[in-house]
Amino acid sequence: MNDPQVAGRQAEQSDLLDHAVRVGLVAYAVVHLLIGWLAVQLALGDREQEASAKGALTELSQQPFGAALVWAVAIGMLLLVVWRLVEAAFGHREQDDSKRLRKRAGSVLKAVIYGALGATALRVVIGSGGSGGGTEGFTAKLMGLPAGQWIVAAVGLAVIAYAGALAWRGWTEKFAEHLDTEGKLGYSGAGYLILGKVGYIAKGAALAIVGGLFCYAGLTHDAKESGGLDQALQKVLEQPFGPYLLIAMGLGIACYGLFCFARARHLDR
Repeated sequence: MNDPQVAGRQAEQSDLLDHAVRVGLVAYAVVHLLIGWLAVQLALGDREQEASAKGALTELSQQPFGAALVWAVAIGMLLLVVWRLVEAAFGHREQDDSKRLRKRAGSVLKAVIYGALGATALRVVIGSGGSGGGTEGFTAKLMGLPAGQWIVAAVGLAVIAYAGALAWRGWTEKFAEHLDTEGKLGYSGAGYLILGKVGYIAKGAALAIVGGLFCYAGLTHDAKESGGLDQALQKVLEQPFGPYLLIAMGLGIACYGLFCFARARHLDR
């Protein structure tokens, strides 16, 4: 019988997992392109659909073969969850103990993020996308726990920290480590780096606003002050030159989606 550790390491390094990750990244790219498009539509005055993952998936479900496409997104997210969990269990072996532990924890966090997006896709495709109370309902449940407002504020700080890490990866171009050598060369490589830089910074900025809303909700003990990505983009719209800022942010999020396509093509795990 094979050693489970050996089998896990072989799975983590397999071509089959590479193919699964590529499929998942394409699905992730589509969602971000739709969010970016919805953000631009919001800036131009169209408020019929949320500029969020749920809104993007709902929009996708209304297209020809939409249900099949949303199912494909859900499956893609499942594949990314499997990747990150395998990585958490058997990956990052080249790192020292403390850094390996940190990176494996990051892999688990990313698995949770992909899982949440996959669950949203499932809710949309089976017709329950409007249930559950949204972010406000989630925040209200947290508020009801002992020290609930501090838990909400802590969630906000965690989101801000994650947003800052994304923006830092964009600014320093550390995301380039996800591309193989071919993906970093020539005019196409330069284009991929620009897409990644703009995309990571824009996504980080949007999530930082989400985290800020959670912190404010915790400090004011008002769940209504919390919000997801759509409410964060609404806050941007309310600022001076808000529509222009929101268009820039929407295009930036779309750039992140385009980088995910590049990453799928030139994957280097």
